[in-house]
Amino acid sequence: MADVRDELVVHDEDGALASDFVHAVVAAIEEEDTQKVRALVRELHTADTADLIELLRPDDRLVFIDLLGRTFDVQALTDVDETVRDQLVEELPTGTIASAVRRLESDDAVYLLENLDEEEQSEILAKVPKADRETLRRSLDYDEDTAGRLMRTEFVAVPAFWSVGQTIDYMRTEDNLPNSFIEVFVVSPYFHLVGTVPVSRILRTPRDAIIEKVMDTEQTIFNVDDDQEDVAYKFEQYHLGSAGVVDTDQRLVGMVTVDDVVEVIREEAEEDMARLVGLGDQEITDSIWKTTQTRFGWLLMNLATAVLASFVISLFDATIQQMVALAILMPIVASMGGNAGTQTMTVAVRAIATRDLSAVNATRVILRETSVGIINGLVFAIIMGLFAWWWFGSNGLGLVIGAAMVINMVVAALAGILIPLTLEKLDIDPAVASSVFVTTMTDVVGFFAFLGLAAIYLL
Repeated sequence: MADVRDELVVHDEDGALASDFVHAVVAAIEEEDTQKVRALVRELHTADTADLIELLRPDDRLVFIDLLGRTFDVQALTDVDETVRDQLVEELPTGTIASAVRRLESDDAVYLLENLDEEEQSEILAKVPKADRETLRRSLDYDEDTAGRLMRTEFVAVPAFWSVGQTIDYMRTEDNLPNSFIEVFVVSPYFHLVGTVPVSRILRTPRDAIIEKVMDTEQTIFNVDDDQEDVAYKFEQYHLGSAGVVDTDQRLVGMVTVDDVVEVIREEAEEDMARLVGLGDQEITDSIWKTTQTRFGWLLMNLATAVLASFVISLFDATIQQMVALAILMPIVASMGGNAGTQTMTVAVRAIATRDLSAVNATRVILRETSVGIINGLVFAIIMGLFAWWWFGSNGLGLVIGAAMVINMVVAALAGILIPLTLEKLDIDPAVASSVFVTTMTDVVGFFAFLGLAAIYLL
């Protein structure tokens, strides 16, 4: 059976799972050939197993996990996207989920359970040892997208008066420690966090040295209620590998590690990109109905803004009838403004998300974007003016479209920066709403400026 596995190329040149390999797994699933399925995926990394599960048809996913049986690494359930994870957790037997929860670290276990209703959570947790059950319940009580929900409750903590030798012996003999960690937390008798010591420093320090003498007292600490975006920002800003999390009484209750934060950064980046085009929280594995619902609202809003732009055009219908060239050229003005506004808006939204744009430097950035809009507007005004003169033989038309181009490019620059800043000031996510407002502004101003100038100077 191993020969079958060896004959296949698992990954293509881009690092994704090769189609021939996926088809071979699907065929083995359809044949319900347990040995073949296990042989094919035996050496897959859990992340690749997660990708494979996402590529399978929904009906095949449960069959695949069932065929793998005890050889299935439950860590893969934490790597699949949210839609697939929820489907699997809903449909797998509670005993299987409880077994997975017992084998996973607390943060991954919480990830599996968090979207289940309370009754299902209780049914699964009832099959988990009491100590783990209470720990998971406390983590689930924290608000979603907070440090308390993100943290793992397994960590290494020692008192300041211990020696390095005692700490090393403790790490060697204690069973209930995390699978991996890079620093040891130092706590007071009340379990307040007073310092940290990198594991590398412990290993290179004489055994009789006191922890208090070698620990770092300057540290980044998070509260359980801190937003995960703030956690991710500080990890990136201060180059953290891990950090302690304290409760409302300032007692150490968990730690956040960089692998969890990388996932947050990825999710937030994907979410912002999706929201910029009105997609919201959408996955490629979502159903047709859910995808349609997600997109419909923003498409409806875009329809409303398009109607508004059409209304502006209708104000100049007599002007357009007298000069057909206006109908040919006016989409160019609106399109250029829309593209320029989107460029500025994307930079602004990203800068707000990374906290590189704030009230401190907003004026300077606004002036810079306005200058860029003026320069681009003048350059493209010359290009379009010459193009309109060559195409239609009208000097006046060239001047009008050039002037309209400058106006709309400047407005696009201002809208692209001011709209996200205003929405942020109003506590509205600029990634969600900026796109519609910027596009509406550039369309309306572009059409109004071009047709209005044409009505005044050409007719």
